[in-house]
Amino acid sequence: MHSFSPWKFKLILLVLVVAILGATPNFFISEDKDKKQTIDLPSWWPSMFSQSLNLGLDLKGGIHLVLDVDVDKAVIHSVEQDADSINQALRDANIKRRGSVEAENMVLSFKLKQASDADAALSVMKKGMPNYTTVLVDDKTLQLTLQEKAADEVRRYAIDQSIEVVRRRIDGLGTTEPMIIRQGQHRILVQIPGVGDSTAIKRLLNNPAVLEFKLVDEKGDLEKAMNGQLAAGSIIKYGKDQQPYLLKKRTELSGEQVADARVSIDSQYGGYAITLKFNSKGAHKFDRLTKMHVGDRFAIILNDKVHSAPVIRERIAGGSAQITGDFGAQEARELALVLRAGALPAPLNVVEERSVGPSLGKDSIEQGYNSILIGCALVLLFMMVYYKLFGIVANIALIFNVAIIMAVMSMLGATLTLPGIAGIVLTIGMAVDANVLIFERIREELALGKTPLSAIEGGYNKAFWTIFDANLTTLIAAVVLFMYGSGPVKGFAITLAVGICASMFTAILVTRGIVAFSVSRGGKLKKLSI
Repeated sequence: MHSFSPWKFKLILLVLVVAILGATPNFFISEDKDKKQTIDLPSWWPSMFSQSLNLGLDLKGGIHLVLDVDVDKAVIHSVEQDADSINQALRDANIKRRGSVEAENMVLSFKLKQASDADAALSVMKKGMPNYTTVLVDDKTLQLTLQEKAADEVRRYAIDQSIEVVRRRIDGLGTTEPMIIRQGQHRILVQIPGVGDSTAIKRLLNNPAVLEFKLVDEKGDLEKAMNGQLAAGSIIKYGKDQQPYLLKKRTELSGEQVADARVSIDSQYGGYAITLKFNSKGAHKFDRLTKMHVGDRFAIILNDKVHSAPVIRERIAGGSAQITGDFGAQEARELALVLRAGALPAPLNVVEERSVGPSLGKDSIEQGYNSILIGCALVLLFMMVYYKLFGIVANIALIFNVAIIMAVMSMLGATLTLPGIAGIVLTIGMAVDANVLIFERIREELALGKTPLSAIEGGYNKAFWTIFDANLTTLIAAVVLFMYGSGPVKGFAITLAVGICASMFTAILVTRGIVAFSVSRGGKLKKLSI
């Protein structure tokens, strides 16, 4: 075994030590009073090796939701927001309009005060609103239609942003390894292991969390507005007990400028409140706004409901605001969470819902573990009986193979599912298959009359490329399954890929290292127990 150099021994020992450290936490998992997994390890245990395998929905129980993103609503909302851009472009060009910019579906329209400004306004719109097709309907009316290419871009952004917002909201609950992926054209698959209350999750995910700050229209007549005589640039919003507010239509600040949101206690009334912290851009706008409107009322609108309309007593330069109202403790926590996570760009509709009970998860775990144990036991027995001492060497390598799989998946933070367990069982068979190829090659070399050392050397060398080719093609298949498969298929692909790499290492290097070490300690070798 002259080709087995000392550095290979060191590599094998290093990998096996890492595998043992990484796999050990999976055998020290306990359940605390809140039904959460905890790991009872000594304080000196390395932190990078203290993670246990996360169990998937089919093993741990939990909820499965498929959400449909209303992308068309996202397009309409985007068009409505562009009305402010039109107003700003007209102000910059000193062009007067009559009334407000009207938005309907994918179309924006407005009237000019003077027909002589039509050509200038047309030029400004084509330059400032390139995503719209602008036409002059009559001598004073301009109509802008959102181009389909731009609408598709808004739809794609709505899906991506919705996934990110959903992920931040669920992560804020402290759940372990939720699966949140895109499914189809405009749907999101959400799987949350270990969570049983789907009602609370759906309420959290369906909260649009649209936060707006508008000035109260102090000069307007609320009674006339309620009777249909609503002035241009004003809107009516309702608060607690359906109390109406006449507000300026312009949104001065929005939830996009909120950097943080925390639950606090209302110092004035003693109930729960939500304290907001603006980002640098929002803090600057809030500072300027409160400076210019001292004495005016400032309405805080959450999900189209006015929660409070306090009077601005003085300039507020700290970049903070507070939302008060009749909040319960749970409602305040959920609102703070969704405000931190950000607003949804479009409504979400639950189109599929399933729950997996913890009892089913427990049965699945037991059946999966039993399949691994029974499979391993039968394989170990066969190898030991058929290949004698070499079979025992292969069995030792097989045990390390399972330890490496568990360690790598724990350190990667991968989630173990039932298909994942199937992948582990498959890789156990593949690892044994590699050893069978090597041992049969050694037997062939012995039959040709070669010495034991030469037979071992020839067996490993000649079997290597056959083993490599078989494992490489399987690894390619695992990569394709991971790239294009759904959740359960991805779990199978991960364990299969990790298992293939581990089996290559243990079947070729570990078994050869054990044999080389035995030969070096046993003196001259006359006969092989194979």
